[in-house]
Amino acid sequence: MAFADNGDVRIYYETVGRSGDRPLLLVNGLGSQCINYRAEWCERFVSAGHFVIRYDNRDVGLSTKFDQVAPDIPGLLRALGEGRAADVPYLLSDMAADGWAVLDDLGIERAHVFGSSMGGMIVQSMAIGNPGRLLSLTSMMSTTGDPDVGQPTREAQKRIMAAPANDRDGYIAGQLAGLRIWGSPACFDEERLVANASEAFDRCFEPRGTARQMMAIIASGSRSEALRRVEVPALVLHGDADGLVDPSGGRRTAEVIAGARFVLIEGMGHDYPPQYWDQIVDLVTAHTSQVVI
Repeated sequence: MAFADNGDVRIYYETVGRSGDRPLLLVNGLGSQCINYRAEWCERFVSAGHFVIRYDNRDVGLSTKFDQVAPDIPGLLRALGEGRAADVPYLLSDMAADGWAVLDDLGIERAHVFGSSMGGMIVQSMAIGNPGRLLSLTSMMSTTGDPDVGQPTREAQKRIMAAPANDRDGYIAGQLAGLRIWGSPACFDEERLVANASEAFDRCFEPRGTARQMMAIIASGSRSEALRRVEVPALVLHGDADGLVDPSGGRRTAEVIAGARFVLIEGMGHDYPPQYWDQIVDLVTAHTSQVVI
């Protein structure tokens, strides 16, 4: 087991492939653990010439939890609505620093970074805060934090804000319910999804950590103006069936990053089932292979 330290925060990570190949840091979305980037998918990236690093964000999986802080999303929204400062344990920029800590622990100075959903927000923050360390970025099914784009459907918002489960069966049922709303419509495989959710629950169940990550997203605000100054080679991917983060969020991301390429993936929702693995790997590989070190 490998851990990287960012101050008092310990980040669990794993590597796949040959360390001399193109380093590719995979950054997870809200509440998801590194195993959400399935080992079989990581191996496809390895076969395409990447050294893959996946890790647990703070507050999920085997990384440090902020259990001393009770999440309060309504209170945060009230404070921001009244113009008061956000009182949160961390921001997306702090989560970006966790990614740097992982790369530091591996002795990697510069890397390609790929983030999905909240992970896309984190890699955007990495590009804003320390662009010289990025060889390229890929932001998938994500958004800029602007309130006029990337919003969920009413049904998806109701689901994401529902009370969290408190047991294994409830967690699995909740995962299935969410993916029925925002997952890729033609790829709903209940047996696969139940197996994945069961593995995630058994590895680590921390719903309050997910809520604290949501607070970090809300408190971090818009990145659009800062992204306009980013010159890192950027690829932006989004599914046209995404009901959790509307594709307008991906379009805005590509609009504000100079030279970014936007690809709308037909039929894909707010997930990345095996049916799309090869397409995504091909797109990312074409993107990373163009970067000359």
